[in-house]
Amino acid sequence: MNKTVNINLANILFHIDENAYNKMRRYLESVKRSFANTSGSDEILADIEARIAELFHEKLANERQVITTKEVDEVIAIMGQPEDYMVDEDIFDDEPVTTSKEPKRVKKLYRDIDAKYVAGVSAGLGHYIGVDPIWVRILWIVLTVGSGGSFALIYGLLWILIPEAKTTAQKLDMRGEDVNISNIERKVKEGFDEVADRVKNVDYEKVGNKVKSSGKTFFDTLGEIIMFFFKIIGKFVGIILIITGGAGLIAMLIGLFTVGVFDTVHLGPLNLYELVDASNTPFWIVAIVAFLLVAIPLFFLLYLGLKILITNLKSIGSVAKFSLLGLWLISFIAIIILGAKQASSRAFWDSAITDTEYYINSPNDTLNIAFTSNDLHWNRRTLNIGDMIVSYDDNGQEILSSQDVEFNFKTSKDSLIHIEVQKNSNGKSFLNARETAEKIDYEFRLEGNTLELDEFLTTRRENKFKNQEVRVFIYLPKGMKLKFLNTVDNCWRVNTKNDSKINDCDVYDFKWMMGNNGTLQCLDCPVKELEFSEDENRVKINGNGIDININENGEKGKIKINEDGIDIDVQDNGESFILKIDENGIRVDADEN
Repeated sequence: MNKTVNINLANILFHIDENAYNKMRRYLESVKRSFANTSGSDEILADIEARIAELFHEKLANERQVITTKEVDEVIAIMGQPEDYMVDEDIFDDEPVTTSKEPKRVKKLYRDIDAKYVAGVSAGLGHYIGVDPIWVRILWIVLTVGSGGSFALIYGLLWILIPEAKTTAQKLDMRGEDVNISNIERKVKEGFDEVADRVKNVDYEKVGNKVKSSGKTFFDTLGEIIMFFFKIIGKFVGIILIITGGAGLIAMLIGLFTVGVFDTVHLGPLNLYELVDASNTPFWIVAIVAFLLVAIPLFFLLYLGLKILITNLKSIGSVAKFSLLGLWLISFIAIIILGAKQASSRAFWDSAITDTEYYINSPNDTLNIAFTSNDLHWNRRTLNIGDMIVSYDDNGQEILSSQDVEFNFKTSKDSLIHIEVQKNSNGKSFLNARETAEKIDYEFRLEGNTLELDEFLTTRRENKFKNQEVRVFIYLPKGMKLKFLNTVDNCWRVNTKNDSKINDCDVYDFKWMMGNNGTLQCLDCPVKELEFSEDENRVKINGNGIDININENGEKGKIKINEDGIDIDVQDNGESFILKIDENGIRVDADEN
Protein backbone atom coordinates (compact mmCIF):
# COMPACT_ATOMS: atom_id res chain seq x y z
CA MET A 1 0.00 0.00 0.00
CA ASN A 2 1.58 3.29 -1.19
CA LYS A 3 1.18 6.84 0.07
CA THR A 4 -0.60 9.41 -2.08
CA VAL A 5 0.90 12.82 -2.83
CA ASN A 6 -0.90 15.88 -4.19
CA ILE A 7 1.04 17.81 -6.84
CA ASN A 8 0.33 20.94 -8.88
CA LEU A 9 1.27 20.88 -12.54
CA ALA A 10 0.31 23.93 -14.62
CA ASN A 11 -2.08 25.00 -11.85
CA ILE A 12 -3.93 21.67 -12.07
CA LEU A 13 -4.12 19.41 -9.03
CA PHE A 14 -3.26 15.71 -9.43
CA HIS A 15 -3.21 12.79 -7.00
CA ILE A 16 -0.12 10.62 -7.47
CA ASP A 17 1.23 7.71 -5.45
CA GLU A 18 4.63 7.99 -3.77
CA ASN A 19 6.59 5.73 -6.13
CA ALA A 20 5.19 7.46 -9.20
CA TYR A 21 5.89 10.86 -7.62
CA ASN A 22 9.53 10.02 -6.97
CA LYS A 23 9.97 8.78 -10.52
CA MET A 24 8.26 11.89 -11.95
CA ARG A 25 10.38 14.17 -9.75
CA ARG A 26 13.64 12.52 -10.84
CA TYR A 27 12.54 12.82 -14.47
CA LEU A 28 11.76 16.55 -14.16
CA GLU A 29 15.05 17.17 -12.39
CA SER A 30 16.93 15.41 -15.19
CA VAL A 31 15.10 17.49 -17.78
CA LYS A 32 15.88 20.66 -15.80
CA ARG A 33 19.59 19.76 -15.72
CA SER A 34 19.59 19.17 -19.49
CA PHE A 35 18.36 22.76 -20.02
CA ALA A 36 20.52 24.31 -17.30
CA ASN A 37 22.66 26.33 -19.72
CA THR A 38 19.92 27.05 -22.25
CA SER A 39 18.40 30.49 -22.65
CA GLY A 40 14.74 30.57 -21.78
CA SER A 41 15.02 27.33 -19.84
CA ASP A 42 12.42 28.43 -17.27
CA GLU A 43 9.84 28.96 -19.99
CA ILE A 44 10.69 25.65 -21.66
CA LEU A 45 10.42 23.78 -18.33
CA ALA A 46 7.07 25.45 -17.71
CA ASP A 47 5.93 24.33 -21.13
CA ILE A 48 7.14 20.82 -20.40
CA GLU A 49 5.14 20.71 -17.18
CA ALA A 50 2.09 22.03 -19.05
CA ARG A 51 2.46 19.28 -21.61
CA ILE A 52 2.84 16.65 -18.90
CA ALA A 53 -0.23 18.02 -17.14
CA GLU A 54 -2.21 17.77 -20.38
CA LEU A 55 -1.09 14.17 -20.91
CA PHE A 56 -2.01 13.22 -17.32
CA HIS A 57 -5.37 14.90 -17.79
CA GLU A 58 -6.05 12.80 -20.92
CA LYS A 59 -5.22 9.57 -19.12
CA LEU A 60 -7.41 10.14 -16.03
CA ALA A 61 -11.00 8.95 -16.14
CA ASN A 62 -12.02 11.25 -13.24
CA GLU A 63 -10.51 13.75 -10.81
CA ARG A 64 -10.29 11.15 -8.02
CA GLN A 65 -8.11 8.74 -9.96
CA VAL A 66 -4.56 8.37 -8.68
CA ILE A 67 -1.62 8.57 -11.08
CA THR A 68 0.49 5.43 -10.85
CA THR A 69 3.89 4.41 -12.15
CA LYS A 70 2.19 3.08 -15.29
CA GLU A 71 0.86 6.50 -16.29
CA VAL A 72 4.23 8.12 -15.48
CA ASP A 73 6.06 5.60 -17.72
CA GLU A 74 3.60 6.24 -20.56
CA VAL A 75 4.07 10.03 -20.29
CA ILE A 76 7.86 9.69 -20.18
CA ALA A 77 7.70 7.47 -23.28
CA ILE A 78 5.75 10.18 -25.09
CA MET A 79 7.87 13.09 -23.89
CA GLY A 80 11.18 11.38 -24.42
CA GLN A 81 14.25 10.91 -22.23
CA PRO A 82 16.24 13.91 -20.93
CA GLU A 83 19.18 13.17 -23.22
CA ASP A 84 16.90 13.93 -26.17
CA TYR A 85 16.87 17.61 -25.06
CA MET A 86 20.65 17.96 -24.59
CA VAL A 87 21.35 19.99 -27.74
CA ASP A 88 23.22 23.13 -28.60
CA GLU A 89 21.74 26.44 -27.64
CA ASP A 90 21.95 27.58 -31.27
CA ILE A 91 18.83 25.57 -32.02
CA PHE A 92 16.72 28.13 -30.18
CA ASP A 93 18.30 31.09 -31.93
CA ASP A 94 16.93 32.50 -35.14
CA GLU A 95 20.07 31.48 -37.02
CA PRO A 96 19.47 29.08 -39.90
CA VAL A 97 20.16 25.48 -39.09
CA THR A 98 22.36 23.54 -41.43
CA THR A 99 20.23 21.00 -43.23
CA SER A 100 21.36 17.42 -43.56
CA LYS A 101 22.22 16.10 -46.97
CA GLU A 102 20.91 12.65 -46.06
CA PRO A 103 17.73 11.60 -47.86
CA LYS A 104 14.50 11.75 -45.92
CA ARG A 105 13.19 8.62 -44.28
CA VAL A 106 10.34 6.63 -45.80
CA LYS A 107 7.03 7.90 -44.49
CA LYS A 108 4.96 5.72 -42.20
CA LEU A 109 1.20 5.86 -41.91
CA TYR A 110 -0.07 7.14 -38.57
CA ARG A 111 -3.14 9.02 -37.37
CA ASP A 112 -2.28 12.66 -36.66
CA ILE A 113 -4.21 13.26 -33.42
CA ASP A 114 -2.80 16.77 -33.08
CA ALA A 115 -4.64 17.90 -36.23
CA LYS A 116 -7.67 15.65 -35.92
CA TYR A 117 -11.31 16.52 -36.46
CA VAL A 118 -12.59 13.02 -35.62
CA ALA A 119 -9.77 10.49 -35.30
CA GLY A 120 -6.87 12.01 -37.27
CA VAL A 121 -7.23 9.56 -40.19
CA SER A 122 -7.49 12.26 -42.86
CA ALA A 123 -4.58 14.25 -41.40
CA GLY A 124 -2.43 11.12 -41.30
CA LEU A 125 -3.33 10.22 -44.90
CA GLY A 126 -2.56 13.81 -45.92
CA HIS A 127 0.96 13.55 -44.45
CA TYR A 128 1.46 10.14 -46.07
CA ILE A 129 0.46 11.15 -49.62
CA GLY A 130 1.74 14.71 -49.31
CA VAL A 131 -1.49 16.74 -49.69
CA ASP A 132 -3.35 19.09 -47.43
CA PRO A 133 -5.68 17.15 -45.10
CA ILE A 134 -8.62 19.36 -46.15
CA TRP A 135 -8.66 17.69 -49.58
CA VAL A 136 -8.67 14.26 -47.99
CA ARG A 137 -11.62 15.26 -45.80
CA ILE A 138 -13.53 16.58 -48.82
CA LEU A 139 -12.84 13.32 -50.66
CA TRP A 140 -14.18 11.32 -47.66
CA ILE A 141 -17.39 13.33 -47.68
CA VAL A 142 -17.92 12.87 -51.44
CA LEU A 143 -17.21 9.12 -51.32
CA THR A 144 -19.39 8.58 -48.26
CA VAL A 145 -22.35 10.39 -49.80
CA GLY A 146 -21.85 8.72 -53.18
CA SER A 147 -21.62 5.22 -51.70
CA GLY A 148 -24.65 5.54 -49.46
CA GLY A 149 -22.55 5.61 -46.30
CA SER A 150 -20.44 2.50 -46.92
CA PHE A 151 -17.19 4.52 -46.88
CA ALA A 152 -17.95 5.44 -43.29
CA LEU A 153 -17.28 1.80 -42.45
CA ILE A 154 -13.94 2.01 -44.25
CA TYR A 155 -13.11 5.10 -42.20
CA GLY A 156 -13.95 3.17 -39.04
CA LEU A 157 -11.68 0.30 -40.07
CA LEU A 158 -8.81 2.73 -40.75
CA TRP A 159 -9.47 4.31 -37.36
CA ILE A 160 -9.02 0.91 -35.74
CA LEU A 161 -6.13 -0.37 -37.86
CA ILE A 162 -3.93 2.76 -38.18
CA PRO A 163 -2.01 3.59 -34.98
CA GLU A 164 -1.86 7.15 -33.72
CA ALA A 165 1.40 9.13 -33.69
CA LYS A 166 2.04 9.57 -29.96
CA THR A 167 5.77 10.01 -29.59
CA THR A 168 7.96 12.61 -31.23
CA ALA A 169 9.74 9.88 -33.23
CA GLN A 170 6.41 8.61 -34.58
CA LYS A 171 5.40 12.12 -35.59
CA LEU A 172 8.68 12.54 -37.46
CA ASP A 173 8.18 9.15 -39.16
CA MET A 174 4.69 10.30 -40.15
CA ARG A 175 6.22 13.24 -42.05
CA GLY A 176 9.21 11.29 -43.36
CA GLU A 177 11.73 13.36 -41.38
CA ASP A 178 14.92 12.04 -39.85
CA VAL A 179 14.69 11.05 -36.21
CA ASN A 180 17.66 12.97 -34.82
CA ILE A 181 18.31 15.26 -31.87
CA SER A 182 17.76 18.46 -33.85
CA ASN A 183 14.40 17.39 -35.22
CA ILE A 184 13.27 15.97 -31.89
CA GLU A 185 14.13 19.26 -30.14
CA ARG A 186 12.43 21.30 -32.82
CA LYS A 187 9.24 19.25 -32.69
CA VAL A 188 9.21 19.37 -28.89
CA LYS A 189 9.68 23.11 -28.92
CA GLU A 190 6.92 23.54 -31.51
CA GLY A 191 4.60 21.50 -29.35
CA PHE A 192 5.59 23.46 -26.27
CA ASP A 193 4.95 26.77 -28.01
CA GLU A 194 1.44 25.66 -28.88
CA VAL A 195 0.82 24.28 -25.41
CA ALA A 196 2.26 27.44 -23.81
CA ASP A 197 -0.18 29.63 -25.73
CA ARG A 198 -3.07 27.48 -24.62
CA VAL A 199 -1.87 27.35 -21.01
CA LYS A 200 -1.37 31.16 -20.82
CA ASN A 201 -4.81 31.90 -22.22
CA VAL A 202 -6.71 29.17 -20.48
CA ASP A 203 -9.23 29.76 -17.74
CA TYR A 204 -7.89 27.27 -15.19
CA GLU A 205 -11.03 27.34 -13.15
CA LYS A 206 -13.01 26.46 -16.25
CA VAL A 207 -10.48 23.78 -17.15
CA GLY A 208 -10.72 22.33 -13.68
CA ASN A 209 -14.49 22.14 -13.98
CA LYS A 210 -14.15 20.57 -17.39
CA VAL A 211 -11.79 17.94 -16.01
CA LYS A 212 -14.29 17.14 -13.33
CA SER A 213 -17.18 16.90 -15.75
CA SER A 214 -15.64 15.21 -18.75
CA GLY A 215 -12.11 14.89 -20.04
CA LYS A 216 -12.96 13.29 -23.38
CA THR A 217 -14.68 14.29 -26.58
CA PHE A 218 -17.66 12.43 -27.95
CA PHE A 219 -15.61 10.80 -30.68
CA ASP A 220 -12.91 9.71 -28.23
CA THR A 221 -15.56 8.05 -26.09
CA LEU A 222 -17.18 6.43 -29.13
CA GLY A 223 -13.79 5.18 -30.29
CA GLU A 224 -13.02 3.69 -26.90
CA ILE A 225 -16.39 1.93 -26.84
CA ILE A 226 -15.79 0.46 -30.29
CA MET A 227 -12.27 -0.60 -29.32
CA PHE A 228 -13.60 -2.13 -26.12
CA PHE A 229 -15.97 -4.39 -28.04
CA PHE A 230 -13.28 -5.27 -30.55
CA LYS A 231 -10.95 -6.21 -27.68
CA ILE A 232 -13.64 -8.44 -26.18
CA ILE A 233 -14.15 -10.14 -29.54
CA GLY A 234 -10.38 -10.48 -29.92
CA LYS A 235 -10.04 -12.10 -26.50
CA PHE A 236 -12.87 -14.50 -27.32
CA VAL A 237 -11.20 -15.42 -30.61
CA GLY A 238 -7.93 -15.91 -28.73
CA ILE A 239 -9.58 -18.32 -26.29
CA ILE A 240 -11.13 -20.30 -29.15
CA LEU A 241 -7.76 -20.52 -30.91
CA ILE A 242 -6.04 -21.71 -27.72
CA ILE A 243 -8.66 -24.37 -27.07
CA THR A 244 -8.64 -25.56 -30.69
CA GLY A 245 -4.86 -25.59 -31.05
CA GLY A 246 -4.20 -27.08 -27.61
CA ALA A 247 -6.81 -29.82 -27.86
CA GLY A 248 -5.68 -30.67 -31.38
CA LEU A 249 -2.04 -30.89 -30.36
CA ILE A 250 -2.85 -33.14 -27.40
CA ALA A 251 -4.95 -35.40 -29.63
CA MET A 252 -2.18 -35.58 -32.24
CA LEU A 253 0.46 -36.41 -29.62
CA ILE A 254 -1.72 -39.16 -28.13
CA GLY A 255 -2.45 -40.46 -31.63
CA LEU A 256 1.23 -40.50 -32.57
CA PHE A 257 2.14 -42.36 -29.37
CA THR A 258 -0.71 -44.85 -29.85
CA VAL A 259 0.18 -45.42 -33.47
CA GLY A 260 3.80 -46.02 -32.53
CA VAL A 261 2.88 -48.60 -29.90
CA PHE A 262 0.43 -50.43 -32.18
CA ASP A 263 2.87 -50.43 -35.07
CA THR A 264 5.60 -51.89 -32.83
CA VAL A 265 3.50 -54.81 -31.56
CA HIS A 266 1.31 -55.13 -34.70
CA LEU A 267 -1.98 -54.67 -32.92
CA GLY A 268 -5.46 -53.63 -33.98
CA PRO A 269 -6.55 -51.52 -36.94
CA LEU A 270 -2.97 -50.41 -37.64
CA ASN A 271 -2.69 -53.57 -39.73
CA LEU A 272 -5.11 -51.84 -42.07
CA TYR A 273 -2.28 -49.64 -43.37
CA GLU A 274 -0.42 -52.65 -44.76
CA LEU A 275 -3.54 -53.70 -46.67
CA VAL A 276 -4.17 -50.39 -48.40
CA ASP A 277 -0.57 -49.18 -48.83
CA ALA A 278 0.76 -49.96 -52.30
CA SER A 279 3.84 -47.71 -52.11
CA ASN A 280 5.67 -49.88 -49.53
CA THR A 281 6.44 -46.78 -47.46
CA PRO A 282 7.32 -47.56 -43.80
CA PHE A 283 4.39 -46.72 -41.57
CA TRP A 284 6.45 -44.66 -39.11
CA ILE A 285 7.39 -42.25 -41.92
CA VAL A 286 3.77 -41.77 -42.90
CA ALA A 287 2.78 -41.24 -39.25
CA ILE A 288 5.46 -38.58 -38.65
CA VAL A 289 4.68 -36.77 -41.90
CA ALA A 290 0.95 -36.73 -41.13
CA PHE A 291 1.66 -35.55 -37.58
CA LEU A 292 3.80 -32.61 -38.74
CA LEU A 293 1.30 -31.67 -41.44
CA VAL A 294 -1.49 -31.26 -38.87
CA ALA A 295 0.38 -30.44 -35.65
CA ILE A 296 2.36 -27.44 -36.96
CA PRO A 297 -0.74 -25.43 -37.99
CA LEU A 298 -2.33 -26.35 -34.65
CA PHE A 299 0.76 -25.05 -32.83
CA PHE A 300 0.57 -21.73 -34.66
CA LEU A 301 -3.13 -21.48 -33.81
CA LEU A 302 -2.24 -21.99 -30.15
CA TYR A 303 0.59 -19.45 -30.38
CA LEU A 304 -1.65 -16.88 -32.09
CA GLY A 305 -4.27 -17.30 -29.37
CA LEU A 306 -1.64 -16.76 -26.69
CA LYS A 307 -0.36 -13.64 -28.48
CA ILE A 308 -3.89 -12.23 -28.50
CA LEU A 309 -4.43 -12.85 -24.79
CA ILE A 310 -0.88 -12.10 -23.56
CA THR A 311 0.37 -8.83 -25.03
CA ASN A 312 3.93 -9.18 -23.72
CA LEU A 313 4.38 -12.80 -24.81
CA LYS A 314 7.88 -13.37 -26.12
CA SER A 315 8.31 -14.38 -29.75
CA ILE A 316 9.54 -17.88 -30.56
CA GLY A 317 12.04 -16.32 -32.94
CA SER A 318 12.44 -16.21 -36.69
CA VAL A 319 14.65 -19.32 -36.75
CA ALA A 320 11.96 -21.42 -35.07
CA LYS A 321 9.20 -19.98 -37.26
CA PHE A 322 11.01 -20.64 -40.54
CA SER A 323 12.13 -24.07 -39.33
CA LEU A 324 8.55 -25.09 -38.58
CA LEU A 325 7.40 -23.65 -41.89
CA GLY A 326 10.09 -25.63 -43.70
CA LEU A 327 9.09 -28.85 -41.93
CA TRP A 328 5.45 -28.25 -42.82
CA LEU A 329 6.27 -27.68 -46.49
CA ILE A 330 8.37 -30.85 -46.56
CA SER A 331 5.51 -32.81 -44.97
CA PHE A 332 3.01 -31.34 -47.42
CA ILE A 333 5.14 -32.30 -50.42
CA ALA A 334 5.74 -35.78 -48.96
CA ILE A 335 2.00 -36.36 -48.48
CA ILE A 336 1.34 -35.31 -52.09
CA ILE A 337 4.01 -37.72 -53.35
CA LEU A 338 2.69 -40.61 -51.22
CA GLY A 339 -0.87 -39.87 -52.33
CA ALA A 340 0.18 -39.85 -55.98
CA LYS A 341 1.94 -43.19 -55.53
CA GLN A 342 -1.14 -44.65 -53.87
CA ALA A 343 -3.40 -43.41 -56.66
CA SER A 344 -1.10 -44.70 -59.40
CA SER A 345 -0.95 -48.13 -57.74
CA ARG A 346 -4.67 -48.56 -58.52
CA ALA A 347 -4.84 -46.60 -61.78
CA PHE A 348 -5.30 -49.64 -64.07
CA TRP A 349 -7.98 -52.33 -64.24
CA ASP A 350 -7.75 -55.78 -65.81
CA SER A 351 -9.28 -59.25 -65.63
CA ALA A 352 -8.30 -62.91 -65.52
CA ILE A 353 -10.96 -65.17 -67.13
CA THR A 354 -11.41 -68.94 -66.87
CA ASP A 355 -14.04 -71.11 -68.65
CA THR A 356 -15.10 -74.56 -67.44
CA GLU A 357 -17.37 -76.95 -69.40
CA TYR A 358 -19.66 -79.70 -68.02
CA TYR A 359 -21.49 -82.40 -69.95
CA ILE A 360 -24.94 -83.39 -68.65
CA ASN A 361 -25.89 -87.05 -68.94
CA SER A 362 -29.59 -86.40 -68.28
CA PRO A 363 -30.45 -82.99 -69.73
CA ASN A 364 -34.11 -83.41 -68.73
CA ASP A 365 -33.23 -83.48 -65.04
CA THR A 366 -33.58 -80.32 -63.02
CA LEU A 367 -30.30 -78.54 -62.24
CA ASN A 368 -30.18 -77.37 -58.63
CA ILE A 369 -28.33 -74.13 -57.90
CA ALA A 370 -26.86 -73.82 -54.39
CA PHE A 371 -24.91 -70.86 -52.98
CA THR A 372 -22.22 -71.40 -50.33
CA SER A 373 -21.73 -68.56 -47.82
CA ASN A 374 -18.56 -67.45 -46.00
CA ASP A 375 -20.03 -67.51 -42.51
CA LEU A 376 -16.91 -69.23 -41.16
CA HIS A 377 -14.64 -66.50 -42.52
CA TRP A 378 -17.01 -63.85 -41.22
CA ASN A 379 -16.91 -65.28 -37.70
CA ARG A 380 -13.10 -65.21 -37.79
CA ARG A 381 -12.83 -61.65 -39.11
CA THR A 382 -10.52 -59.13 -37.42
CA LEU A 383 -11.46 -55.95 -39.33
CA ASN A 384 -13.46 -54.71 -42.32
CA ILE A 385 -12.49 -52.71 -45.42
CA GLY A 386 -15.75 -51.98 -47.20
CA ASP A 387 -17.07 -55.30 -48.56
CA MET A 388 -13.80 -57.05 -47.71
CA ILE A 389 -12.86 -58.56 -44.35
CA VAL A 390 -9.57 -59.74 -42.88
CA SER A 391 -10.01 -63.32 -41.65
CA TYR A 392 -8.27 -66.70 -41.30
CA ASP A 393 -8.56 -69.91 -43.27
CA ASP A 394 -8.67 -73.42 -41.79
CA ASN A 395 -4.87 -73.52 -41.70
CA GLY A 396 -4.65 -70.37 -39.59
CA GLN A 397 -3.33 -68.25 -42.49
CA GLU A 398 -4.55 -64.67 -42.69
CA ILE A 399 -6.67 -64.03 -45.79
CA LEU A 400 -8.87 -61.38 -47.34
CA SER A 401 -12.46 -62.38 -48.05
CA SER A 402 -15.13 -60.43 -49.93
CA GLN A 403 -18.74 -60.92 -51.04
CA ASP A 404 -18.23 -58.78 -54.12
CA VAL A 405 -19.36 -61.69 -56.34
CA GLU A 406 -22.19 -61.47 -58.89
CA PHE A 407 -23.96 -64.27 -60.78
CA ASN A 408 -25.38 -63.97 -64.29
CA PHE A 409 -27.45 -66.68 -66.04
CA LYS A 410 -27.22 -66.96 -69.83
CA THR A 411 -28.25 -69.37 -72.62
CA SER A 412 -25.51 -71.72 -73.80
CA LYS A 413 -24.77 -71.95 -77.53
CA ASP A 414 -24.44 -75.73 -77.28
CA SER A 415 -25.65 -78.59 -75.09
CA LEU A 416 -22.96 -78.07 -72.46
CA ILE A 417 -22.92 -76.13 -69.23
CA HIS A 418 -20.29 -73.39 -69.25
CA ILE A 419 -19.07 -71.69 -66.06
CA GLU A 420 -17.10 -68.55 -66.90
CA VAL A 421 -15.35 -66.85 -63.95
CA GLN A 422 -14.10 -63.29 -64.49
CA LYS A 423 -11.71 -62.09 -61.78
CA ASN A 424 -11.07 -58.32 -61.72
CA SER A 425 -8.56 -56.17 -59.85
CA ASN A 426 -6.74 -52.83 -59.84
CA GLY A 427 -2.98 -52.42 -60.27
CA LYS A 428 -0.21 -49.98 -61.16
CA SER A 429 -0.25 -51.36 -64.71
CA PHE A 430 -2.42 -53.67 -66.79
CA LEU A 431 0.02 -56.51 -66.21
CA ASN A 432 0.12 -55.89 -62.46
CA ALA A 433 -3.68 -55.71 -62.33
CA ARG A 434 -4.01 -59.01 -64.23
CA GLU A 435 -1.43 -60.71 -61.98
CA THR A 436 -3.32 -59.54 -58.88
CA ALA A 437 -6.60 -60.78 -60.39
CA GLU A 438 -5.09 -64.21 -61.10
CA LYS A 439 -4.27 -64.52 -57.38
CA ILE A 440 -7.96 -64.34 -56.45
CA ASP A 441 -9.29 -67.69 -55.21
CA TYR A 442 -12.86 -68.57 -56.23
CA GLU A 443 -14.43 -72.05 -56.02
CA PHE A 444 -17.46 -73.79 -57.58
CA ARG A 445 -18.31 -77.44 -58.15
CA LEU A 446 -20.88 -79.62 -59.95
CA GLU A 447 -21.87 -82.75 -58.03
CA GLY A 448 -24.57 -84.81 -59.71
CA ASN A 449 -27.30 -82.38 -60.68
CA THR A 450 -26.35 -79.77 -58.06
CA LEU A 451 -24.15 -76.79 -58.96
CA GLU A 452 -22.56 -75.24 -55.87
CA LEU A 453 -21.34 -71.66 -56.25
CA ASP A 454 -19.32 -69.82 -53.58
CA GLU A 455 -20.82 -66.40 -52.93
CA PHE A 456 -17.44 -65.07 -51.78
CA LEU A 457 -13.85 -64.71 -52.98
CA THR A 458 -10.57 -64.95 -51.08
CA THR A 459 -6.99 -63.84 -51.62
CA ARG A 460 -3.79 -63.83 -49.60
CA ARG A 461 -3.09 -60.87 -47.32
CA GLU A 462 0.11 -59.96 -49.16
CA ASN A 463 -1.95 -59.25 -52.29
CA LYS A 464 -3.47 -56.27 -50.42
CA PHE A 465 -6.76 -54.57 -51.02
CA LYS A 466 -7.07 -53.54 -54.67
CA ASN A 467 -10.83 -53.61 -55.26
CA GLN A 468 -10.84 -57.32 -56.10
CA GLU A 469 -14.14 -58.70 -57.42
CA VAL A 470 -15.54 -61.76 -59.22
CA ARG A 471 -18.24 -62.01 -61.90
CA VAL A 472 -19.63 -65.51 -62.58
CA PHE A 473 -21.48 -66.26 -65.85
CA ILE A 474 -23.50 -69.52 -65.89
CA TYR A 475 -24.39 -70.64 -69.45
CA LEU A 476 -27.14 -73.35 -69.50
CA PRO A 477 -28.46 -75.27 -72.55
CA LYS A 478 -31.83 -74.19 -73.88
CA GLY A 479 -34.68 -76.18 -72.32
CA MET A 480 -32.73 -77.11 -69.16
CA LYS A 481 -34.77 -76.84 -65.99
CA LEU A 482 -33.27 -75.29 -62.87
CA LYS A 483 -34.20 -74.60 -59.28
CA PHE A 484 -32.53 -72.33 -56.72
CA LEU A 485 -32.07 -74.19 -53.45
CA ASN A 486 -31.22 -71.11 -51.33
CA THR A 487 -30.71 -67.38 -51.49
CA VAL A 488 -27.59 -65.24 -51.20
CA ASP A 489 -26.87 -62.32 -48.90
CA ASN A 490 -27.86 -59.29 -50.95
CA CYS A 491 -30.13 -60.85 -53.55
CA TRP A 492 -29.21 -58.19 -56.12
CA ARG A 493 -26.04 -60.16 -56.79
CA VAL A 494 -28.05 -62.74 -58.78
CA ASN A 495 -28.97 -61.32 -62.20
CA THR A 496 -31.72 -63.09 -64.14
CA LYS A 497 -34.09 -62.22 -66.97
CA ASN A 498 -37.44 -64.04 -66.93
CA ASP A 499 -40.72 -63.99 -68.81
CA SER A 500 -42.80 -63.49 -65.66
CA LYS A 501 -41.05 -60.30 -64.59
CA ILE A 502 -40.26 -61.84 -61.23
CA ASN A 503 -37.86 -59.80 -59.09
CA ASP A 504 -34.34 -61.25 -58.67
CA CYS A 505 -35.01 -61.52 -54.95
CA ASP A 506 -38.08 -63.76 -55.61
CA VAL A 507 -36.75 -66.16 -58.26
CA TYR A 508 -35.79 -68.66 -55.53
CA ASP A 509 -39.45 -69.55 -54.93
CA PHE A 510 -40.13 -71.09 -58.36
CA LYS A 511 -38.85 -73.59 -60.92
CA TRP A 512 -37.45 -72.34 -64.19
CA MET A 513 -36.46 -73.46 -67.66
CA MET A 514 -33.77 -71.78 -69.76
CA GLY A 515 -35.25 -70.17 -72.86
CA ASN A 516 -33.86 -68.05 -75.66
CA ASN A 517 -31.42 -65.18 -75.10
CA GLY A 518 -30.89 -66.03 -71.44
CA THR A 519 -34.58 -65.62 -70.57
CA LEU A 520 -35.85 -67.96 -67.85
CA GLN A 521 -39.35 -69.35 -68.30
CA CYS A 522 -41.28 -69.96 -65.10
CA LEU A 523 -42.79 -73.44 -64.75
CA ASP A 524 -44.90 -72.98 -61.63
CA CYS A 525 -45.55 -69.27 -61.36
CA PRO A 526 -49.22 -68.43 -60.59
CA VAL A 527 -51.22 -66.88 -63.41
CA LYS A 528 -52.18 -63.39 -62.64
CA GLU A 529 -55.91 -62.74 -62.54
CA LEU A 530 -57.25 -60.19 -65.00
CA GLU A 531 -60.72 -58.84 -64.61
CA PHE A 532 -62.55 -56.38 -66.88
CA SER A 533 -66.02 -55.07 -66.11
CA GLU A 534 -68.38 -52.55 -67.61
CA ASP A 535 -71.62 -52.01 -65.71
CA GLU A 536 -72.94 -55.58 -65.22
CA ASN A 537 -70.84 -57.18 -67.99
CA ARG A 538 -67.65 -58.83 -66.77
CA VAL A 539 -64.68 -60.73 -68.22
CA LYS A 540 -62.46 -62.63 -65.76
CA ILE A 541 -59.25 -64.46 -66.70
CA ASN A 542 -57.31 -66.44 -64.10
CA GLY A 543 -55.78 -69.81 -63.53
CA ASN A 544 -59.21 -71.50 -63.63
CA GLY A 545 -60.01 -70.32 -67.14
CA ILE A 546 -62.08 -67.54 -68.70
CA ASP A 547 -65.46 -66.41 -67.36
CA ILE A 548 -67.70 -64.04 -69.33
CA ASN A 549 -70.90 -62.76 -67.71
CA ILE A 550 -73.44 -60.78 -69.73
CA ASN A 551 -76.42 -58.91 -68.24
CA GLU A 552 -78.04 -56.48 -70.65
CA ASN A 553 -81.73 -55.47 -71.17
CA GLY A 554 -83.00 -58.29 -69.04
CA GLU A 555 -80.98 -60.85 -70.96
CA LYS A 556 -78.46 -62.91 -69.05
CA GLY A 557 -75.64 -64.94 -70.46
CA LYS A 558 -72.58 -66.79 -69.22
CA ILE A 559 -69.64 -68.27 -71.09
CA LYS A 560 -67.05 -70.33 -69.25
CA ILE A 561 -63.92 -71.83 -70.80
CA ASN A 562 -61.63 -74.00 -68.71
CA GLU A 563 -59.94 -77.36 -68.67
CA ASP A 564 -63.36 -79.12 -68.51
CA GLY A 565 -64.48 -77.64 -71.81
CA ILE A 566 -66.79 -74.84 -72.89
CA ASP A 567 -70.08 -73.99 -71.17
CA ILE A 568 -72.54 -71.49 -72.68
CA ASP A 569 -75.65 -70.57 -70.69
CA VAL A 570 -78.02 -67.96 -72.15
CA GLN A 571 -81.38 -66.75 -70.78
CA ASP A 572 -83.58 -64.63 -73.06
CA ASN A 573 -87.07 -63.51 -71.96
CA GLY A 574 -87.43 -66.48 -69.65
CA GLU A 575 -86.05 -68.95 -72.18
CA SER A 576 -82.92 -70.88 -71.29
CA PHE A 577 -80.32 -72.22 -73.69
CA ILE A 578 -77.33 -74.35 -72.63
CA LEU A 579 -74.46 -75.47 -74.84
CA LYS A 580 -71.69 -77.65 -73.39
CA ILE A 581 -68.65 -78.94 -75.21
CA ASP A 582 -66.29 -81.30 -73.41
CA GLU A 583 -64.50 -84.60 -73.76
CA ASN A 584 -67.89 -86.37 -73.92
CA GLY A 585 -68.97 -84.43 -76.99
CA ILE A 586 -71.53 -81.66 -77.54
CA ARG A 587 -74.75 -81.34 -75.55
CA VAL A 588 -77.51 -78.79 -76.17
CA ASP A 589 -80.31 -78.17 -73.68
CA ALA A 590 -83.10 -75.70 -74.63
CA ASP A 591 -85.98 -74.83 -72.31
CA GLU A 592 -88.99 -73.12 -73.97
CA ASN A 593 -92.19 -72.05 -72.11
